[in-house]
Amino acid sequence: MSRALRIFLAAAVLFGGTAALSAAETPSLTRGTAITDPDLLRKLDDGDALTLQRLLAPERKANGPLTTDRLFSELSQLKDIPPAIDAEFDRYITGQKAAYLSETIGVGEGFDVQLFDRAVLKSRDTRFVLAGIVNRMDRAYASEESCGEIRLIYRLARFDGTTATRLPMTLNLVMKARDARQMDANGKPINCAELARRWLDNGNWQELIGSRDDAMLDRIETNIQLSVAAKSALHDFRSDYLLKVFKYNSATKAFEESTLENQVDRDRIMADEALRRDFKDWLLAPEHLREFDRGTVLIPEKFLARSAVVPTPAGLDASALQPEFGMMQAEGEGKAVFTDNDVVGALKQAAARGDMQNIRSVAGFQRRLNDVTCSGCHQTRGIGGFHFPGVDWLADRPSNASIVPASLHFLGDQPRRRDILTAFAAGRRPDFSRGFASRPQTRGSRELAGSEYQDGWGAHCSLQDAGSGTRDESFTSWSCANGLTCQAAPASRRIGMCFIKTR
Repeated sequence: MSRALRIFLAAAVLFGGTAALSAAETPSLTRGTAITDPDLLRKLDDGDALTLQRLLAPERKANGPLTTDRLFSELSQLKDIPPAIDAEFDRYITGQKAAYLSETIGVGEGFDVQLFDRAVLKSRDTRFVLAGIVNRMDRAYASEESCGEIRLIYRLARFDGTTATRLPMTLNLVMKARDARQMDANGKPINCAELARRWLDNGNWQELIGSRDDAMLDRIETNIQLSVAAKSALHDFRSDYLLKVFKYNSATKAFEESTLENQVDRDRIMADEALRRDFKDWLLAPEHLREFDRGTVLIPEKFLARSAVVPTPAGLDASALQPEFGMMQAEGEGKAVFTDNDVVGALKQAAARGDMQNIRSVAGFQRRLNDVTCSGCHQTRGIGGFHFPGVDWLADRPSNASIVPASLHFLGDQPRRRDILTAFAAGRRPDFSRGFASRPQTRGSRELAGSEYQDGWGAHCSLQDAGSGTRDESFTSWSCANGLTCQAAPASRRIGMCFIKTR
């Protein structure tokens, strides 16, 4: 096994925390909310039905899937993506060289910091394969007209003769969930209720995806493992991931570089006094604080970043590796955006109205400020920086491949998403709220009880149960099942993990 692969596997183990549900248990959680079956995904990919070129350029004659050298050069919609990624790599390399003068950085095992090889994005031996299809109608609060989103997730893979190797990059094609032109059996436009029923009934994939033209396109999201670096005298083991978003412009027929949803531009906000003040006033306003508490907030674009570098593993408590670090009082250096008094005062006013479900303390506010961002969410119970790598249906030897499709965070959120689909199907207004990324809202479901998601071995828990004397109202319900105890992770003060009691 190569040094690079050993480092990548170590990242998966360290950042994943605990093993996810077995492959046999996974389908019950994702029923109606995602398509993860490897045999079906293989058929959809091999048959050219849902390849990227078929969805982005349906007028092209099918002639097999496009390799990456042709994908980015022949599909004009994607022309802005490679140069934008190159620019991020160049900035990252410059920053790494300045921060760690004695370490080398480059592609290959001879470097201290090993970079993702961008040459694979111009190779005739690599292409994107369909890794999963995910229903995100739980995001209809952000796009009610389209009933939310459907995400087709593609994993980059290298083909070498008779073997195939998946590479650490995903590309998500995000489409609108509903096509207003699509009709039901009675000749009426498909509504959100009908669409939800089709997903819950595990309907035909062609009905679930809808039409395949640019009216349904929303954006492309990319996630690349920028680099891996072994532990050294300068830093702990580290793996960095680059997140980018490209919004589809129907006028130019191209995906253009855009901001990441709720990814606050910490450095820019911290450096601008007026922007700090505006952000504080906006977020602490009662109507926005309520949405922030429920996880449905949509932060204005002027506060957002156009990319994010996500270091992993990041740990459970505040550190410079987390996206909000420095914005809260007593963190880092410089003037904070939010003082404890700011947050306590706003929470008291909200509590008097009965608005708050999750955030009941300064620590809860801080945790939400992290996990509402793209990077903070990716640092939460992921698999080496990815939440949905998909089952590896390319592998000749399944025992050596990924057998679960997604992270603990992804799987733990499925009951909530299904509850929303059920409400849609019944014609009710769904409750779109969500808990913290570290600990899912069960919403009355018992599916997760006693598992690593809720109260079971490996679940995140409140250290007040460990006799620490620390009581935080945001986390008091985070308990452990009988026979388990909440034990602190290194440097953690409030959040631990459920383990077997030891003498």
